[in-house]
Amino acid sequence: MSTRTPAQADPLDAHGADPGDVAEGIAPPPAQKRRRRRSSGGDGDRAGWRWATLAWVLTLLFVAPVFWMVLTSFHQESDAATSPPSIFAPLSFDNYAAVFDRGASTFLINSAIASGVSTLLVLILAVPAAYALSIRPVEKWTDVMFFFLSTKFLPPIAALLPVYLIVKQIGGLDNVFTLVILYTAMNMPIAVWMMQSFLAEIPPEILEAAQVDGAGFLRTVWSIVTPMASPGLAATALICFIFSWNEFMFAVNLTATVSATSPIFLVGFISSQGLFLAKLCAAATLVSLPVMIAGFAAQDKLVRGLSLGAVK
Repeated sequence: MSTRTPAQADPLDAHGADPGDVAEGIAPPPAQKRRRRRSSGGDGDRAGWRWATLAWVLTLLFVAPVFWMVLTSFHQESDAATSPPSIFAPLSFDNYAAVFDRGASTFLINSAIASGVSTLLVLILAVPAAYALSIRPVEKWTDVMFFFLSTKFLPPIAALLPVYLIVKQIGGLDNVFTLVILYTAMNMPIAVWMMQSFLAEIPPEILEAAQVDGAGFLRTVWSIVTPMASPGLAATALICFIFSWNEFMFAVNLTATVSATSPIFLVGFISSQGLFLAKLCAAATLVSLPVMIAGFAAQDKLVRGLSLGAVK
């Protein structure tokens, strides 16, 4: 009668490993390590839920003022001025009718012209400049980039007086195209900086292949560079559009009645008679809609552009 030890009773060890494999040093991970991996996966899921919850809380905190502005725009002035505000007050479109009766469409059109045309000019000028600084770098291109950045160091208020005198001398006061030129110059540095970073991501082999196929500069920029840099173009265009749309200082000092923009229109609801809060919220909602619509339409390209480009 033969006696066997527990290790001899089964050709596999307690963890299911062949003793020969154990002797050769190729045994699988023990059950304890497998349990640790499963528990770590559960910890990762719980951490993901915590981060998701935090993200939703922060999103609601940022969206709450916008929601409150929109809700107040549908209330009467008496309900909007109560303390605490009346959340369940009757809703009405009277504030929006009053806003359009005060000529809101003219101000919105002026802002659209100044912002849209200046953004288009910025892209037309910034793409070739960024191409020269990234794909075909000029000599001492870092000095050129620093020069572009240095133009943003000057506070706009410091340039207001000379700009005003020049515009007055050439007869450009209360002209929307004066704002177009100023907004183009103001947004050009940030556009060149962003587009230079975006275009630097394009593989040079693609451009060399285009040259071999006989593509010229304009064909290369239009057919190859522009489609590949479309996320960067969208991000740059949206940022320049927002900066132009929200600009107030030059608009309030260089325009009067003909070319005043939407930020000037909002100030009109703060008068010596008091603050018309409900009408101001209605006007602010209308002024915010174009930027919100543009951001929603370009959100996929905007996220890709901001994650791969200058603010990476």
